[in-house]
Amino acid sequence: MHEALPVAASGGALSVVGGSIGHMTDTTAFDWRAFLLKWSEEWASSLSDDETRSEDDEAARRAGWLGFPPASEERIAAMEERLGRRMPPSYREFLKVSDGWRHAGGFVWLLAGTEDARWHHDESGLTESFEEDLDEDAGPEERQEAGIWRRGLQLDVESDITYVLMDPEDVGEDGEWAVYTWSSWRAAPPERHANFLEFMREMHREFHCLRAHRADGEPVFDNDTTRNLDALVEEARLEALRGGWERAGKALDEAKGYGRPRAAGLGDQIRRLLGQTSMVYFDGLATDPRYAPELLPPLVAEHAAHSYRDDSTLMFSLRGADDDLVSLAYATLDQVRSGTYRYTAAGPFGEAVERARELARWGDTDGAWRTLMDALPLWEPLGPDHLAPLGWVADPVLGPLLTPERGRELLSAPRGEQAGEAPGPTAGLDPDGLAWLAEPDPGNNRTSYRFVLVEGVEPEELSGRLADGDGAVLSEPMTLWDARHRPPHSRTEFSSYEDRALMAVGRAGTGWCFAFEGDPAPFDRRRFVSPAAAASEGTRAVVVWSGLRARHGEPFFHLSVARDGAEQYAFTYAGGEIRQSGEIPRALDPHRFFGALADGAEAERPLLEAVTGEFGVRLPRHALTNGRLHTFRSRSWTRPPRDGETYAVIRMHLEEPRPAAGGRTGDDGPGQS
Repeated sequence: MHEALPVAASGGALSVVGGSIGHMTDTTAFDWRAFLLKWSEEWASSLSDDETRSEDDEAARRAGWLGFPPASEERIAAMEERLGRRMPPSYREFLKVSDGWRHAGGFVWLLAGTEDARWHHDESGLTESFEEDLDEDAGPEERQEAGIWRRGLQLDVESDITYVLMDPEDVGEDGEWAVYTWSSWRAAPPERHANFLEFMREMHREFHCLRAHRADGEPVFDNDTTRNLDALVEEARLEALRGGWERAGKALDEAKGYGRPRAAGLGDQIRRLLGQTSMVYFDGLATDPRYAPELLPPLVAEHAAHSYRDDSTLMFSLRGADDDLVSLAYATLDQVRSGTYRYTAAGPFGEAVERARELARWGDTDGAWRTLMDALPLWEPLGPDHLAPLGWVADPVLGPLLTPERGRELLSAPRGEQAGEAPGPTAGLDPDGLAWLAEPDPGNNRTSYRFVLVEGVEPEELSGRLADGDGAVLSEPMTLWDARHRPPHSRTEFSSYEDRALMAVGRAGTGWCFAFEGDPAPFDRRRFVSPAAAASEGTRAVVVWSGLRARHGEPFFHLSVARDGAEQYAFTYAGGEIRQSGEIPRALDPHRFFGALADGAEAERPLLEAVTGEFGVRLPRHALTNGRLHTFRSRSWTRPPRDGETYAVIRMHLEEPRPAAGGRTGDDGPGQS
């Protein structure tokens, strides 16, 4: 064992430079002595008086030095001759200051100097297990990691089953060797550091992280580094409120790496608005009663999206919460799962939230977003650690407004009484008109669709025009996938001759509303009955049904227009033939689109553009594909069967749910038979 070298503490190697923790980039110019002295001082002051220490640790505490005497050039040269390789620059410079190191992070108790560094030669026997995990798709990096055990230079001498290996074959242009660390209990692949200096910086951060949250009775972990970092966090908070989220995020990540309080909670708010949900917990802020109204709903919503009804993991995110807050969390979870959660906020911004929800629930997601952004300067944080409104991302109607681009726009906007330059608005998500329906969707699943457009009425009136009885009741806003897969509730009879469309409703531009179905039943031109006439009582209605890109069956397209309960004109293209009635405007004449086209699918876009031009309508792409809209079941789009036509009827018997053990009612829904 080397003898400790008594030294006096000197200035730190970390400093706040331009709003961030600054480091030298030239590893040979780095001030190793100042860095290691600061580390030693911080370690010594973090020890409690009654802590049991080894003789070496006690000597290091008294000396204020975790290292050893410096290695001479001759000693380093002898080491290199023994190992057969010249050592990389940053490790050589380190050895010139300290020939080894104690407590490198929390799990390496002694780091090798010139005497103890040695080739590993797969002494651990890990090469085989790492190579067994490689498959035929493994990339160069994975194969590099698997071979480190044979060729690596081992630097860990005493550790908690933690290996530190320098790789002589992973060399940068500056001659630096990459350093790999691995612990079996971490259940993760080896972690790569670009060079020995970066490895030691990471170990210093790890030391800080482990000391940052001290138990009662232990010394307060307070030093120049922590004070500089805490000042950096506060400046990052203000910078984020001014709209400088990128600079703020980098500074918060740096402080988070040292375990500084507030850094993770603030940084998670930025990450969540960028659409990043993995490992975002808001670090205790969500369980703080001040911030819970804003930060608890996103946390609960993310759990609901991935829990599959296993709620045991929710308590991990709620650790430290009192009983009232845990109850609030589970009540919010029920609301999120049922689609009834409603985000609210105080003051003028809260009023804008209500206006935005009203726009979004009828499909105007672009208008809803602009409403929120216009009101953002009026938003007030709930406390000093609140960077932006966040509860709305869990709202079933408002949440789909968020995209990464919009998240960046919100984060770039000055708020919370901070001054800054307002960002330019992001582009809207909805193109004008109807032609986007002719574009392939992800997965190319939208090959057929149908919709009804009605002029001069409100969207909530459509179900009364197109449905009867229970079918006329609008559902709560939901995705079209959820609407298609929800239980049938009171509907107990299904007939093979019926074609009752599940339709989403909303606004279709100025003066029009729509009812849309994106996955209709097959088109039967012999039995099809257009709902245009029924929908047009006292106004005008348009029906479009396109299957020009249908995977099965013949391509088809139908258009019908009615006014005051009577059809004015219509045409159907199917089987290569056109059937029409009434006086069709020249702009919509089907012969213009299908007459000379060998492939009917080529007519879809120009037809939709013609309908757009004739009626001045549009359909909201984002709301229909990503949002939540009210839905209802329409009347059948086919006529009843005639004499001699056969059909099948399926009847379902719905039983009352039986009480579960303990008198509770099961939540699996009604039985079906």
